[in-house]
Amino acid sequence: MLTLIYFILILGLIVLVHEFGHFIFSKLFGVYVYEFSIGMGPRLFGTKKQKGKTQYNVRAFPIGGFVALAGEDATEVDPEVPKGGYLYDKPVWQRAIIMGAGVFNNFLLAAILLFFIGLFYGSMIMTPTITSLDESFPMYQAGIREGDKFISINGNKVSNIDDARVYLALENDGSETEFIIERNGKKETFKVTPVEVKDEKTKETSYKYGITFEKKYEHGFVPAIKYTISQFGSYLKQIFITFKYLFTGRVGFENLSGPVGIYSVVGEVAKENALVNLANLTVLLCVNVGFLNILPFPAFDGGRILFLIIEKIKGSPVNPKIENAINTGGFIFLMGLIILITINDVIKLF
Repeated sequence: MLTLIYFILILGLIVLVHEFGHFIFSKLFGVYVYEFSIGMGPRLFGTKKQKGKTQYNVRAFPIGGFVALAGEDATEVDPEVPKGGYLYDKPVWQRAIIMGAGVFNNFLLAAILLFFIGLFYGSMIMTPTITSLDESFPMYQAGIREGDKFISINGNKVSNIDDARVYLALENDGSETEFIIERNGKKETFKVTPVEVKDEKTKETSYKYGITFEKKYEHGFVPAIKYTISQFGSYLKQIFITFKYLFTGRVGFENLSGPVGIYSVVGEVAKENALVNLANLTVLLCVNVGFLNILPFPAFDGGRILFLIIEKIKGSPVNPKIENAINTGGFIFLMGLIILITINDVIKLF
């Protein structure tokens, strides 16, 4: 039950913050807002609907919220809307800001949470330095030692501890891996083949190098700022890396997760240091949601911004019927993808 509450709070917060970005800039630029709601589904309570005024509602299902703007459909005409109050009445640059404000809010929330994690819990030192090795595993046997710092893995530059973990996972197919490490100011190259290990409980096999990164922290205001910048950039880089490996086939469709997969992760991270782990998960999801929404794909905010760029270049709006058809097609594709990912998540549970 507690996992469900955490799940609702996290996803609800992320969506609500996103929608509030669209709302606040719509108001700032004079776009008429029909409704701003916290939650989805049937209306529980809120302000009365009045001509010329925004209706504020709280709805039954606490999963985020939504904002309804006048003129999202370029063919809309409504006598309730004051002159110049449609979204399509506004200059391209204002519409672009309104569309991008949700992503900005997601990134802003992620940065704020990271800063407070660093300030109150401690800022993790991101240097990719090896802290311990198992002498019975290939890394130690190849000559790599504690205190060595990763420079690259299979030609992929390693800037921080997250990079090292990601590449150790994604480049690990059981074949020989090339490591460039820094020791005493000098670079050295090692080639290591991981060993196959079978989990006695799950019976699953994996490849291990026998390496550990110990988490070390520093405290203070300045370290918290540095940690916020470093960790935020690291999360963005991880998304780029994952997309690269998806498109090249190195990461399969089965590795993607949807709502059910996120729900499972929430349950796991809440078992220990719940507050900090849930805050970190919220940051990671915020960055992911922001990144995905800014992609120039139909139905995403980035797709709408792309149409605005096209409008600016050609000097006139894209045909509304064509734009609506493309956005509808993109939305149907996304819904289908989410359903497939959710089915995959359910299969993983069993």
